[in-house]
Amino acid sequence: MSPENSPPAADSVSSSPNIPISWPPDGSLTREWIDDLTAAFEWSSRNLLPSDLPSVFPFDVLHHLVLAASNILHQEPNCVHIDPPAGDEARGGGRVVVVGDVHGQLHDVLFLLRDAGFPSEERTFVFNGDYVDRGAWGLETFLLLLAWKVYLPNRVFLLRGNHESKYCTSMYGFEKEVITKFGNLGQQVYRKCLRCFEGLPLATIIASCVYTAHGGLFRTVAVIPSKRLKGKKGRKLRSPTGRASLKLGSLEELSRARRTVLDPPLEGLNLIPGDVLWSDPSSSMGLSPNKERGIGLLWGPDCSEYFLSKYQLKVT
Repeated sequence: MSPENSPPAADSVSSSPNIPISWPPDGSLTREWIDDLTAAFEWSSRNLLPSDLPSVFPFDVLHHLVLAASNILHQEPNCVHIDPPAGDEARGGGRVVVVGDVHGQLHDVLFLLRDAGFPSEERTFVFNGDYVDRGAWGLETFLLLLAWKVYLPNRVFLLRGNHESKYCTSMYGFEKEVITKFGNLGQQVYRKCLRCFEGLPLATIIASCVYTAHGGLFRTVAVIPSKRLKGKKGRKLRSPTGRASLKLGSLEELSRARRTVLDPPLEGLNLIPGDVLWSDPSSSMGLSPNKERGIGLLWGPDCSEYFLSKYQLKVT
């Protein structure tokens, strides 16, 4: 474990929590169960080897949690519309907290939740993706957020990041982390997580005025007629070539995109997921290919202004 991924010195955790964690008989999570899971992950991250995680969080419990969360996530639309909760703003209620990349930094996530106030009927959280890779506790971080999603599905929203893919997790550490922690069952755990990644929504619109996504804006993927094939009366549709002019896509197109792909394609008719996950803002006007990344777009301030105006938004 590298120094930057070493757990902080124990300050408030002096004894082991209630472990191993067991799945509730009726499958209904409670705040007490979430608190026990949090304490177990925090304690194990400070006191146990990574390979000891199954003694704290057994495979069967992981299976039930990931399946329950996947069932919820796969039913959500590509772009989730979120209404702010009611509550006393002076006491932290009525807030929507948007969180960027956490990359397996479990202790940062725990601090954030305690500092901002835990999710509740009066406080909504939107996590903008990149839960895994780089940090040492990507699995625990992702599982904890899945638990909150199952417990409060209408107050916790988990979007997909570009690292929630087979390519990134095989290159940047998450696959290796899972196998280290679950040994012979590691590949099964990894596949379950990948299946869950596919169900993560791509974007949110908060209070009808804020658009959030891990990457950003996206193109329209119009089809154009190709030359008529000999002996055929109809015409075959094909995707635009690389020379075709890029134009901003619509929220309607975003809603129709097929997000259940492990690695967003680089060509074809399903480019919107890759754009939403990999695109970057640019100071240059217009849309252009994101050559540095090899996927997604660069979009300029004129694109932001047009998108905001078209959909009567304030922030993107």
